[in-house]
Amino acid sequence: MRIFKRLFKLSIILFFLLIVVGLSVYGYSKLSPKLEIERANNIIFYDSTESVFLQGNDGTEWISLKDMSPNLINATISTEDKNFYKHFGFDFLRIIKALYTNFKEGKTVQGASTITQQYVKNLFLEFDKTWERKWNEMWLTLNMEAHYSKDEILEGYLNTIYFGHGMYGVESASKFYFGKSSSELDIAEAALLVAIPKSPSKYSPINNFDNAKARQEMILNGLYKNKYISEEELKNALAEELTIIGKANNTTLTSVMYYKDAVLDELQGISAVPTSFLETGGLKIYTTLDMKAQESLETSVKNNLKDDELQAAGIMMNPKDGSILALIGGNNYDTSQYNRAIKSKRQVGSTMKPFLYYTALENGFTASTSFTSEETTFVFSNGETYAPRNAGEIYGHEAISLAAAIAYSDNIYAVKTHMFLGEESLVNISHRLGITSKLEAVPSLPLGTYEINMVEMISAYATFANLGYKIDPHLITKVEDMQGNVLYDWEDTSELILNESLVYILNDLLTTTYDAGLIDYNQPTLLSVASKLSKKYSIKSGTTATDSWTIGYNPDVITSIWIGYDEGKNLASGMSVRAKNIWAYTMESYLKDTPETWYKKPSNVVGVLVNPITGKPANENDDKTRILYYLKGTQPTGNEMVFDEVYDNVEKK
Repeated sequence: MRIFKRLFKLSIILFFLLIVVGLSVYGYSKLSPKLEIERANNIIFYDSTESVFLQGNDGTEWISLKDMSPNLINATISTEDKNFYKHFGFDFLRIIKALYTNFKEGKTVQGASTITQQYVKNLFLEFDKTWERKWNEMWLTLNMEAHYSKDEILEGYLNTIYFGHGMYGVESASKFYFGKSSSELDIAEAALLVAIPKSPSKYSPINNFDNAKARQEMILNGLYKNKYISEEELKNALAEELTIIGKANNTTLTSVMYYKDAVLDELQGISAVPTSFLETGGLKIYTTLDMKAQESLETSVKNNLKDDELQAAGIMMNPKDGSILALIGGNNYDTSQYNRAIKSKRQVGSTMKPFLYYTALENGFTASTSFTSEETTFVFSNGETYAPRNAGEIYGHEAISLAAAIAYSDNIYAVKTHMFLGEESLVNISHRLGITSKLEAVPSLPLGTYEINMVEMISAYATFANLGYKIDPHLITKVEDMQGNVLYDWEDTSELILNESLVYILNDLLTTTYDAGLIDYNQPTLLSVASKLSKKYSIKSGTTATDSWTIGYNPDVITSIWIGYDEGKNLASGMSVRAKNIWAYTMESYLKDTPETWYKKPSNVVGVLVNPITGKPANENDDKTRILYYLKGTQPTGNEMVFDEVYDNVEKK
């Protein structure tokens, strides 16, 4: 009996202690500076012309709580936080229940965040995902509860949450989905709208109506259970046929959301900009976005990808300074917000070969340097062997030039070059060009068997497009606070790291990939898009079983395209042409009605009319001729040896 009395006394003491601690914390929060929620997280995004292309919490579609439909307010409180008007920011009974449920299930199946907590996360905790964030969330929640009324908090929350398809706030979302103000929503419409924020991609009534409808029914049943609606109102709402408009009042590109996410990702790495917006009261972010480029890229992806599972990513960049003009991280932002352009790493296939061939040019190769294209097994000193194969098992069974090897993307030639130079050479040039992904000096490296991120690849290629100058890719040019104080200003750090003359030669060699003049025992890898091109480009494609890339450029713009499946499923035969078509349409659409530009030939480079297949000087018997470029003094004479002659570790089959 004494034990129970002691436990009772201890419980009473703990209860009063909790009250004292709670009152002390609340008092401290009350005395703390008031959060400026009307300006917090007000991020204004500007494109390259300094026009606003996206703005959060800007008040343009803000609607007061008294003007919102009561159905919307009731559905929100019933679903998200039924004790909203009773707690001071934290629902402890709900927290205990959620902990118990999650422990019993062995995984997180139930959350306990209140509306105030969710509002705080939306406003102030965009970046951090650490324990420090949790601590900040607690104090900010208490501060908000101490300084603002419940109605003010609820109004702010409903005006800032994300409803998918680029829609923030209930007013914009209501007009988008139903073509009416949120003040006019009936019970069924309000329940459907409230269903979306939990997972905008999963519960979008445009993309996943069945999912949205199921969640709407759950919300309607909750409204009935919590006595917000009658049984008759429930039946009528469940039976109501909803008309989804799904149309915005403007022509905003949905893919811009991928660009926005990439901007915020870059912003995290800028130390001059606070990760919390408390110190700034909002930000103005000036970006390199070119709306014409973004539209060209988005349109091209939409027109060439009809399979919802097949994903695409693309980046367009100005190679002169590294400014990213356009970016797409997937084929549909509303379905998947995962930004493959900046987050994923995939096998790059033969787009790795230009790195190898630049090194070869540095080591004395020319456009005419030849190896024999034939089935080859490489035998190593440890007894291991490696037998690469050409696509389609197509071989010339004769010596071919570097120009032909690039045009056909000949794997045998690439591996022979790789082994001739030494396997470390390709690793070294890749790192020199800015590739930071893990690479190993293995025989298959020039065939792109390692995974690399798209930003790394396009940055490396930009060094070729910029005649040897290495640039830093960037989306942000300047960041200001709302008073116009500059927090960050981008600085050009470009650096010459390659030989301009050799890059010029390589750039010309990369135009052979769509040159019909090289049709012989094989055909150039990008011949299928040749008729779509009205300008001169350096282009290289790369295909593995699971990935297809096309990267190409001229002096003004470089574009990288990838397609594949997230789960790494094999691509169907012939599917690689989609990446090529996306690339061709994007470039041609963007550069339409602009003058053609190309690189000025360096004074120490000369052009020679040759047979591009053999690399030998052209004569009257050649039915194929092309001007290829060489450093002065390295022009072909016709007496050059075939490099296979130096091998003693190759077994020909």
